[in-house]
Amino acid sequence: MNPFEERSLQLNRRAFLSKTAVGLGAAALGSLLGLRCFRANDKGIITETGQGIEGVLQALHHPAKAKRIIYLFQSGGPSQLELFDYKPLLQKRRGEDLPESVRQGQRLTGMTAGQDSFPLVGSLFPFQQRGQSGAWVSDLMPYTAKIADELCIVKSMYTEAINHDPAITFFQTGSQQPGRPSIGSWLSYGLGSDNENLPAFSVLLSRGTGRTNGQQPLYSRLWGNGFLHSLHQGVQFRAAQDPVLYLNDPEGLGRKGRRKMLDQLEQLNSMYYDEVQDPETQSRIAQYEMAYRMQTSVPEVMSVEGEPDYIYNMYGPDAMTPGTFASNCLLARRLAEKGVRFIQLYHMGWDHHDNLPSDISKQAKDVDQASAALVMDLKQRGMLEDTLVIWGGEFGRTNYSQGLLTDTNYGRDHHPRCFSIWMAGGGVKPGIVYGETDEFGYNITKNPVHVHDFQATMLHLLGIDHEQLTYKYQGRRFRLTDVEGHVVKDILL
Repeated sequence: MNPFEERSLQLNRRAFLSKTAVGLGAAALGSLLGLRCFRANDKGIITETGQGIEGVLQALHHPAKAKRIIYLFQSGGPSQLELFDYKPLLQKRRGEDLPESVRQGQRLTGMTAGQDSFPLVGSLFPFQQRGQSGAWVSDLMPYTAKIADELCIVKSMYTEAINHDPAITFFQTGSQQPGRPSIGSWLSYGLGSDNENLPAFSVLLSRGTGRTNGQQPLYSRLWGNGFLHSLHQGVQFRAAQDPVLYLNDPEGLGRKGRRKMLDQLEQLNSMYYDEVQDPETQSRIAQYEMAYRMQTSVPEVMSVEGEPDYIYNMYGPDAMTPGTFASNCLLARRLAEKGVRFIQLYHMGWDHHDNLPSDISKQAKDVDQASAALVMDLKQRGMLEDTLVIWGGEFGRTNYSQGLLTDTNYGRDHHPRCFSIWMAGGGVKPGIVYGETDEFGYNITKNPVHVHDFQATMLHLLGIDHEQLTYKYQGRRFRLTDVEGHVVKDILL
């Protein structure tokens, strides 16, 4: 082939734009390559800045109150009416039809849209006011109740998404449509990592005991990098002999052999990058180098045998079983100690369309002790003040029964119009309840908090203006909060 024709084929549109404009993507990549830190100056030229791994932000937009986030995501939609939003009126009017004046024509899922009636049902579980804050917390969460004065309980969350996949995607990426970067990827891109030997964004999964069949699936795109460079995607840690897949050397290959192979591979990839200028080539080089360093750091952080007995007692007996929520909470604390910026825990099993009283009891037992232990463990180590802990799901549950209502059993459908989450540490006011819902637990009456408001507040606590952390893609500047979102200043210290 004519060399000029071959060259024109290699220069695709992406490569051409990368060469002519360098771009934020190259800056993000350069900031995370190897043991050195790189940055783009105001002319777009990549320069070395010294040791450490940094993101593309030249500086924080304002002083940060949090350095890291541990997000305990409860997949499936926990019922706020059984956990944090006490509504005695639902007990008094049990079995009565939901008034149309309350529902106001809100759309329903296909699972209850065909019901002839919508019988109101209150929780079968007692509530009590806890601590000096006086927050109402269900007896289902006795350990969480003990730390009520450490929590900021937000009872006025709302979302537009009414089904699981778009609702979870909305919380994790800021869009109901897949393809956007996840929260952890945005933070990796913007802030980098405090540890050169571990990823900035780590993911841990656990299955609940409250609904063993039909749990909502979780897709890896929820911790994906979207249109950011693949270096920023979340790294999943598994409860297995190989915590991170494809990390160990194959049999017969030692460390020296691996190092020699990576050096040769880097030379080949660098030659290819010089030719085609595809930033993903350098992302792959950086990923190989990170994997090499993780071969020693991951076994160390995953080895919990050295934890004292009182720690296991604090997190509960499940902490001894790899892959459980309790074990993952303990690992999350260890990852936070090592400088991991964003630690995402997913706990499945909260989708209680039927058999709710029985199933939610098991589900709450899975997470209650370990969630409270994580908060107190961070506090006793002096880490809670700069670690933001978040607990919550993608939406709430209806105040009426899905299907047959009996004296001992009922279910609840999806309810996006109001639900509860809690936060602790990281610059959030402790011991407060924010927002209110009506006496039916159906609509918000005070201080609504949208998903994008929540995301904007989270970034604010990390020192980031959510409107300024952007990435230009397909001719538009994208951000986590899309085109809306306001910082909820009333809950901040």
